[in-house]
Amino acid sequence: MKANAVVAVGPRKIEWREVTIPEPGDEDVVVRVTHSWISNGTEGSFVRGERIAGDTPISAQDPSPFPHIPGYQKVGVVERVGSRVTEFAPGQKVFVTVSRVQGMFFEYAGHISPSISHRSQVWRLPDSVDPVAASGLVLTQVGYNVGMRPVVVPGDAAVVLGDGMVGHWAAQTLQQRGAFVLLVGRHDDRLARFALRPGDGICNINRENLSDIVRAFAPNRLQALCDTVGSIETIDALLPHMRHGGHLSSAGFYGPNGQIDIQKLRNGELTLHAPAGWSRQRMDATLALLTQGALTTTHLITHRFPAQRAADAFDLILAKAPGALGIVLDWEES
Repeated sequence: MKANAVVAVGPRKIEWREVTIPEPGDEDVVVRVTHSWISNGTEGSFVRGERIAGDTPISAQDPSPFPHIPGYQKVGVVERVGSRVTEFAPGQKVFVTVSRVQGMFFEYAGHISPSISHRSQVWRLPDSVDPVAASGLVLTQVGYNVGMRPVVVPGDAAVVLGDGMVGHWAAQTLQQRGAFVLLVGRHDDRLARFALRPGDGICNINRENLSDIVRAFAPNRLQALCDTVGSIETIDALLPHMRHGGHLSSAGFYGPNGQIDIQKLRNGELTLHAPAGWSRQRMDATLALLTQGALTTTHLITHRFPAQRAADAFDLILAKAPGALGIVLDWEES
């Protein structure tokens, strides 16, 4: 079979190509993709050639990971199902994670249509959910995972490092759990997208002293510190502000420089959580919160491109263009 795909053919080089996909099996679901949501951090890292696997930085001994099809999240309409698939039917709107492909460095693919995926990587979308809002569900789940790991009770103070999408969804999750949240970043336009409640706050560390802001925000110290950007330096700077027995949740990509001093954590009896990937249970919980409106996504979308113009979308990400945050590819717009 043939499919259209967004292919990383070399470092920082994206092309729209026809690729070969395997024939669907008895437990596969074939989906015509309508929208896919780019994960700026992960996919940008893969397209730059910085990773050899999901959370594994590339080394000098590793082969070049090209060509490959980046991504892991999309929505569409079921076209057909395998003989053993009973939970999905043609015409249903679904979310899909990774798909299968042939002739690429990785045997899995993100931005591709039609998508052939095992039934375990497909979710039926409730009729009340805007498919575009769910097209970044894996990444939304990453934020949910980060925000769920710390032990917090209503009224506890939490800091989220990073005003990207994962940071926003981690902050939203902590809000739903009753914590007061300080979202820390470097972009006023991104920070302004965070819906503040009484007791919450934002901090732009390009012009504000983070320690001073945290001291005022959490006079009884922080119960939770969630890093979504991969900054050991900022974590170290905030450890003195942590409550004894507090929690550090880290989902940033640190490359080969992710060393953390355990002794510094032991001094405060801090718990370190290292959430990664996705699971069926967490995806189900995230989709439920999205359906309820407890997690919101579309307000983070800043750009939409026809899928054929994916190279332009990735140019924004690789250049860290001002104002670029959520970027969605439309597979039905020519």
